[in-house]
Amino acid sequence: MIFLNRLKLPALAAIALVTIFASCEEDLTTVGSGVVGGEPFKNNKAVFDVFAYNKKIKAVSTNKLPIYQLGIYDDPLYGKTEARVTSQVLLPSASPTFGTYSQVLEETENTSVPAQIPENETVESVYLYIPFLTNPTGDADLDGLIDELDDDPLDANSDTDGGGLTDAQEKTKGSDPLNPADDVDTADFVKDQFPKTFDLDSIYVDSRLYNQDIDVASFNLKVERSTFFMRDLDPLANFQEAQEYYSNQEFPASSFGEVLYDSSVGEPLVISSESIPVPKLDDATTEDVNEETQFNYLAPGIRVELDKDFFQENILDKEGSSELSSQANFNEYLRGIHLTLAAGDKDVMLLFNLKNASITIRYKYDSADTAGVVSTQEKRKDVVLSFIRDVTNTQTGQVTTVGNASNTLVNEVYPVEVSDNLDTETNASKIYLKGGAGSFAEIKLFDDANSRETINEIKANNWIINNANLVFYVADDNLGAAPQKLYLYNKETNASLPLSASDATSQLAEYDGELESSSTGNGVKYTVDVTTYINSLVLDDAENVTLGLTTTPNLFFTGTLNAMLENDVEEQLPVANTLTPLGTALYGSDVSGADSDKKLQLEIFYTETN
Repeated sequence: MIFLNRLKLPALAAIALVTIFASCEEDLTTVGSGVVGGEPFKNNKAVFDVFAYNKKIKAVSTNKLPIYQLGIYDDPLYGKTEARVTSQVLLPSASPTFGTYSQVLEETENTSVPAQIPENETVESVYLYIPFLTNPTGDADLDGLIDELDDDPLDANSDTDGGGLTDAQEKTKGSDPLNPADDVDTADFVKDQFPKTFDLDSIYVDSRLYNQDIDVASFNLKVERSTFFMRDLDPLANFQEAQEYYSNQEFPASSFGEVLYDSSVGEPLVISSESIPVPKLDDATTEDVNEETQFNYLAPGIRVELDKDFFQENILDKEGSSELSSQANFNEYLRGIHLTLAAGDKDVMLLFNLKNASITIRYKYDSADTAGVVSTQEKRKDVVLSFIRDVTNTQTGQVTTVGNASNTLVNEVYPVEVSDNLDTETNASKIYLKGGAGSFAEIKLFDDANSRETINEIKANNWIINNANLVFYVADDNLGAAPQKLYLYNKETNASLPLSASDATSQLAEYDGELESSSTGNGVKYTVDVTTYINSLVLDDAENVTLGLTTTPNLFFTGTLNAMLENDVEEQLPVANTLTPLGTALYGSDVSGADSDKKLQLEIFYTETN
């Protein structure tokens, strides 16, 4: 879309801009050419000042996050962050029934129902499952085989194992695309009975993104019972507001202690990108098939066996009790669990979705036939406990997250290089961005007063703005895993910046500062496209607001949470920045000397007529 405005620049401003244009003449980019009013287009580039201010985050609210951190991340610049999780445990329903009959019925003599007997439910196994995050773009042709293993990752009709079926056909059939023998139909074939390999995401080993071909990393997981009562409502707000727990929440030492699992007393855990086989329960309706010889497969993650006696005593033996009669009663009784992940041979930090984590209790129980004869074959069932989960209101469609879980983030003291440059209220020579309870930046365009003077000059000079960018150069190579994206937003409203019509339609964020790397893999710069925002200032007379800049693992996490800044100033910050341990250092605008070519500036490519 082309916009023309018939206004003139003040003389002094015009002279200043001509100087800028002349200095950038060799960088001119031809965006298009043509004639408007009989006059040829002139394509130019102008650069404008940007002001950046570093802000430290003292603590962030970590209730009900979409992504949780667990483990240790030791950043070469920012130091060590240790992340722990404390969570409530959710029943599958109030007053759950184990076996076939409730405990009340089991204990009530009923001669008219001979099958109603004491069922003697007994725990056979209890497993905690914490899934890793996986890369949703790791299978480009969607044929069920990750790109790394795919013979042709862009062609679903390739036959990677050479067995005669395409990878896409094997996905439909449920056969192994890496095993040619699976391509042949056999009488005993059962679909999906093989482990799949996934492209893992957001796992960091010694401050670098996990690479399954290079990293063999062990770690230790400890699972403890929590006796800390996590309130859902805040008594200081007359129980009218949700209780907030912050990343610096201090839990009393007595809050944890009863150990349900600890890998340090046995074998340490290792990261695997393969799916996890779980034996199926036998289906009584298929007498000629024993499903217990088959498997369901969980996506890669941590799966460890917890203390069976604990769950026998505190779950199954409580059937029919007041402790299990409601979730509120259960929260008061069991309270929750506490997760810590300690280093093995290397520091490991992983991000995971707690809503997909679970505790599965598999138990056996007695049953009788209609004549009251007790079966010699015990039956088995699973009961699944969760942590936090989304519940959808069927009438309004509104999604509510139930349950409560807090992410504790413990940071080492920042080095002087960083700490002395936070909250100085001066234009930064380096911008320090650190996820979690870290730091962010405030950005002001054109001047440090958020004025419209320069914007009005642009408008008066009749520019058609073709493209506008903020370019952030990486200032320090001595960093850990680099954030792949930056998030630029309206600091005053905490809302995303306006999107172009095409981006709004496709739900693609425009302000996605994607990291550009060198041939050696080192991060070089982030280019943030602000074309739509600048056009809104020039064409729609939008307010020139202070912008916020953070890291993010996902641009679609656009919500906000409370944060505590220095001097106990409370502000809303994007939840995106809370979800990652990663940090980076960028050149600001107060840069001179040998690095002056990396100075942060606003670049505007525009067209005007003579």
